[in-house]
Amino acid sequence: MTFHAPVRARPVRRLLPGLAIAAVIGCLATGIGRLLPVVGAPVIAIALGALAGRWARGAGWAVAAGSRLAGRYVLQAAIVVFGAGLSLTSVLRVGVASLPVMLGTLAACGVMALVAGRLLRVDDDLRLLIGAGTGICGASAIGAVAPVIGAGEAAVGYAMSTIFVFNVAAVIVFPVVGHLLGLSAHGFGLWAGTAINDTSSVTAAGYAYGPAAGDYAIVVKLCRSLMIIPVVLAVSVLRHRRGTAGTHAAGRPPVRRLVPPFLLLFLLAALANTVGAVPHDAHAALGFTATLGVAVAMAGVGLDLRLAELRRAGVRPLLLGVVLSVTVALTGLGLQAVTGR
Repeated sequence: MTFHAPVRARPVRRLLPGLAIAAVIGCLATGIGRLLPVVGAPVIAIALGALAGRWARGAGWAVAAGSRLAGRYVLQAAIVVFGAGLSLTSVLRVGVASLPVMLGTLAACGVMALVAGRLLRVDDDLRLLIGAGTGICGASAIGAVAPVIGAGEAAVGYAMSTIFVFNVAAVIVFPVVGHLLGLSAHGFGLWAGTAINDTSSVTAAGYAYGPAAGDYAIVVKLCRSLMIIPVVLAVSVLRHRRGTAGTHAAGRPPVRRLVPPFLLLFLLAALANTVGAVPHDAHAALGFTATLGVAVAMAGVGLDLRLAELRRAGVRPLLLGVVLSVTVALTGLGLQAVTGR
């Protein structure tokens, strides 16, 4: 996803056009997705959203504010609702089971970012941002690392744009490759959750493969997001030891950047279900609500897609993104084969 400033309180009239279009497309995509389960509602929503966004901008409609709110906060709300249908025990079990693959892909990404980044002569800050975004969780990781290293707006923008290119590509490529390899639902969910960097793209690719794959991929992805904490702390310590605090606006990152509130709410929702606070009869309705919310969020992502973002990254950062994305994808598959996951 592209990088944007946090969505602040805006007049309702600025939010309504984008939200309304995203909601309509989300409902439509959910219906079509039931008829075409191989494609899935999230992918359909992104495609329809991209077409609608181009039309809306051509007609002079201001849809950006509402589409970004849908793409970010509606997705987070859907994930929290999804958590209400899980047990905390299963979440912890998935996290522990996927840990070797998570750590392996993160280590491979870090080493390759250092080696390939130097060979491609990519700036240190940009190399670190692209590496963090690819290895952990896309825009969230970039947003967390940037203030620690004092990265400039240009570096953040290029990193976000590079990550965005591979978010789009992953939604299309991963399900196809998964089917060619004959991966199981859990196998694909583990691969997508550890190899695709942004939550929205993990969600879209996972559910394009199947409901079970999507559910598993989201849990793996949320567990992977927690890797932001040790990585950001390590970067902060290394930067200060190298004496770069005087030349970079380094400092302690806000807690909200390390642990997104929706992740805590997801865990609380799972805990509530675990202790029996969520009625079993409500699970079906909650599951449908979460599915619809994901479709609406993906429509918001589609509404905000612009071809200009694909050209903005530049050649060398884009090449680094290719190398890192392929490295993470192949490492994930290799570790799954070795560990039998």
